[in-house]
Amino acid sequence: MGRMTATPATNRPKRVLLAAPRGYCAGVDRAVIAVEKALEQYGAPVYVRHEIVHNKYVVQTLERKGAIFVDQATEVPPGNIVMFSAHGVAPTVHEEAREGRLKTIDATCPLVTKVHKEAVRFAKEDFDILLIGHEGHEEVIGTSGEAPDHIQLVDGPEDVAKVEVRDPSRVVWLSQTTLSVDETMETVDALKEKFPQLISPPSDDICYATQNRQLAIKELAGDSELVIVVGSKNSSNSQRMVDVAKQAGAPAAYLVDFASEIDESWLEGVTSVGLSSGASVPDVLVQEVLEWLSERGYVDVELVKTADESLTFSLPKELRNKDLRAEAAALLESE
Repeated sequence: MGRMTATPATNRPKRVLLAAPRGYCAGVDRAVIAVEKALEQYGAPVYVRHEIVHNKYVVQTLERKGAIFVDQATEVPPGNIVMFSAHGVAPTVHEEAREGRLKTIDATCPLVTKVHKEAVRFAKEDFDILLIGHEGHEEVIGTSGEAPDHIQLVDGPEDVAKVEVRDPSRVVWLSQTTLSVDETMETVDALKEKFPQLISPPSDDICYATQNRQLAIKELAGDSELVIVVGSKNSSNSQRMVDVAKQAGAPAAYLVDFASEIDESWLEGVTSVGLSSGASVPDVLVQEVLEWLSERGYVDVELVKTADESLTFSLPKELRNKDLRAEAAALLESE
């Protein structure tokens, strides 16, 4: 779609190139609303296994409303409600919740669920599954748990040399949804060189929102002397946006949670600042950065729009059950 406005290159004032789309994707929006609805419907506390999404501000806001974040379902007292995050969990976690006498709300992003189902299907057909992703990431742990005997993690092109399979004619690749598109395809190309019969998944696993945010960053990076991405350090898609900005020609790119983390020295000699945010970032944080930049003379804001997003997901079905709290309490009596 390109730029909505254009600013002459000569005598250009300080400006901000603001990416669109940016911020919340449909899966994150669904997960955050799910926690809020659960608290509203069932009352506090609602336990959430891991951060519902990888954003410090969102987690802190939900904690103030009564959400309790835990590392494992086993930490939740029996007879309570636990929600699974947007990143998805392995089947063993569902089993832990059952054994712990917990009622669950599954806020896994439907696009992650799609990858889980692909893993199960290819495992049933006895394929070796090469999962492209980052070791230790929650989404990778969840997907690997669907078919641990069939899945090998490939953490970038440099991992390809050590990959071994049983039958080179029965190999498929899947990927973590929040990766850099370019980085993933570089890994896929290296895998195809080693395994010419490598099968691709039925549809691209990298989520639409990740791709759209990276495309917008690419569009503005070449015209920006500095790119600021709002997002948390543990957000894979936000980290990738910083990488993409640098690869696309931005001389400098930084990730910040809040406007207060911006170092004023980054602005020395800079007339053009690119600004975007990761898929788990509420727009209020971007607006705070815009205000911070405006106070320092960056008052001209130019929207760089590369896509329209209209996708929405329905809320988890468990939120249609008005008696989930009562069902959770009943589990204690069923001993």
